[in-house]
Amino acid sequence: RDPHGVAEAHKLLDSSYAWLDQTLEEQGWACGDFSLADCAAGPSLFYADWVHPIAEDCRKIKAYRQRLLARPSFARAVDEARSYRPLFPPGAPDRD
Repeated sequence: RDPHGVAEAHKLLDSSYAWLDQTLEEQGWACGDFSLADCAAGPSLFYADWVHPIAEDCRKIKAYRQRLLARPSFARAVDEARSYRPLFPPGAPDRD
């Protein structure tokens, strides 16, 4: 509800997205092979994109997020949590 705080949070997400997009490998996972790092990063990136969408020019992050959503274990977790979407404080988008 604090417009200044929200704007600052969006700036931080934009900076984080830019850093991550430069850091990620083109087709890989966070640390090479799929690992616990991806299990930890996945939910944060999933929800961060809901509250402040990843910019179109961050193509590596967008592709990484799509790879996560395509993983059977991650897709199952997302699917099983659908009934809880109304509880997401800022409101869940109608996607994913």
